[in-house]
Amino acid sequence: MDFIEYLPPLLRGAGLTLVICIAAGVLGSLIGVVLGTAKASPNWIARFVASIYINFIRGVPILIILLFTYFALPLLLPALTFSRGFTAVVGLSVYAGAYMAEIVRGGIQAVPKGQSEAAEALGMHYFARLRFVIFPQAMKIAVPPGIGFLIALVKASSLVSVIGFVDLTRAGRIVTTLNQEPLLTFLIVGALYFVISYPISLLGTWYERKLA
Repeated sequence: MDFIEYLPPLLRGAGLTLVICIAAGVLGSLIGVVLGTAKASPNWIARFVASIYINFIRGVPILIILLFTYFALPLLLPALTFSRGFTAVVGLSVYAGAYMAEIVRGGIQAVPKGQSEAAEALGMHYFARLRFVIFPQAMKIAVPPGIGFLIALVKASSLVSVIGFVDLTRAGRIVTTLNQEPLLTFLIVGALYFVISYPISLLGTWYERKLA
């Protein structure tokens, strides 16, 4: 049977990988902004809570997060029984949020302290200083490493196959069992991952130029 007949499942897997990566990238970035801001805030309670989340999640492999969310969490709380796709998004988002939080925190703390002090002297409250003074400068610093992490997240998404979600990697395994051509199959899988990842780097370059 011609190999072209096996392309549709690989393309479907690539499409699903793209969907979960976009969803997890957006949700993880939102979590990261909230937690990164909390960790850089003057409020010790916010710093403490953010530090616990960030340190714990960064210390646990993403594979364990996915397995816990899909297999163990429903045993503890049956109401939290999720589909494979939803579990993949939740697990990747939780994982991404911790790393994005550190990137955001680093960006905020890299802004010269005098900027915030000058804004405070003008009568701006804390959240106004964050919005109009600190964030615009912090994002210029945080975007490059953030884009790098999102590209790494695309590659890490291959681990969702362990919970049975038919992403690009699992589709490649299935096709390999059918055509017995692992070399060609995974060359195409690798090429498809590149096609997904490369536009992210282009988006990062465009955003940096826009901020500049």
